[in-house]
Amino acid sequence: MSVEPEAGVDVLHSTVLDTIGSDITGGALACGDVLTLDRIQERFGVSRTVARESMRVLESMGLVRSRRRVGITVQPRSRWNVFDPRVIWWRLSGPGRDEQLRSLTELRIAVEPLAAAAAARSASAEERAKAVALAAEMRGLGEEGRLDEFLDRDVAFHTLLLKASGNEMFGALSDVVAVVLRGRAQVGLMPHQPVPEALDLHEQVAVSVARGSSVAAEAAMTELLAEVRDAMLPLWRR
Repeated sequence: MSVEPEAGVDVLHSTVLDTIGSDITGGALACGDVLTLDRIQERFGVSRTVARESMRVLESMGLVRSRRRVGITVQPRSRWNVFDPRVIWWRLSGPGRDEQLRSLTELRIAVEPLAAAAAARSASAEERAKAVALAAEMRGLGEEGRLDEFLDRDVAFHTLLLKASGNEMFGALSDVVAVVLRGRAQVGLMPHQPVPEALDLHEQVAVSVARGSSVAAEAAMTELLAEVRDAMLPLWRR
């Protein structure tokens, strides 16, 4: 059986989802605006099934609410699942980019130093060795300017520490941290080459985790994220 029709439906579903999701998070569709399946079908040229499924996903994110005899109503930001990676990406891609970067960076500052300290206490021997290896790879790739590969290792490094913390709440934020790291690069907010201080601090975090020094790991991660925050300050002051 051919899978082409299913693939086509997936593309249409993604188009509807991304477009309306971006419209809501970017403000083109305001709180209280009402959508209908008929208008969605007409706008995108999709089946009712695709329109309904797209709205179901947006409702699961808290962006819309479907009510009989009322329609599909855009919800206020207070109801959005702001930790959903797709919501984060839509906000990073829209006019609220700087505000989203600020809130995500502040979240990282609050969480990641504690996660690094916890990883120094709880990580397995394999995880400790992997952290050191990733930091070393990041230095080599960063100094060579191989930014795509560097970003892959950067995501892997921060994901590893969040999960190695032994705190399931920290681990659950790994997708959020990954999307903001990739989002910064995709919207052109990463330096053309990682600054030496950032490379040094990644290695300091890794070595501290490997040695089981929670205080040093927390301090190094705090300093690393302060460097990220300082790089963002010009955006936030505009």
